[in-house]
Amino acid sequence: MKRSVEQILRIEVPLLVQLAERKLTLGEVLELTPGSILELPKTAEEELEILVNNKVIGTGNAVKVGENFGIRVRFVGDISQRIAAMAPKRADTEGEESEDATPAETPDE
Repeated sequence: MKRSVEQILRIEVPLLVQLAERKLTLGEVLELTPGSILELPKTAEEELEILVNNKVIGTGNAVKVGENFGIRVRFVGDISQRIAAMAPKRADTEGEESEDATPAETPDE
């Protein structure tokens, strides 16, 4: 049993740090060119969200680590919140498909 837990704890999951989010019109997206600058609705000092499986598990601030970026964790949810973030998304009500579900194939007419 202990070996199984150790194997599970070695599974790698993608961790994302979300800088900011902004909506653009389709026209604005089509007008983007190399060199375009998109202003984001967040100051450089604001905390960034840390996500696992597209679910927020904590926040932190951007830091420079040598020539790389890093994040200094300021808040992280408790262990049950972090585990819940790694679970696959489920349908909230009966009859809805989960995000991970494959739609049923329909025969060609």
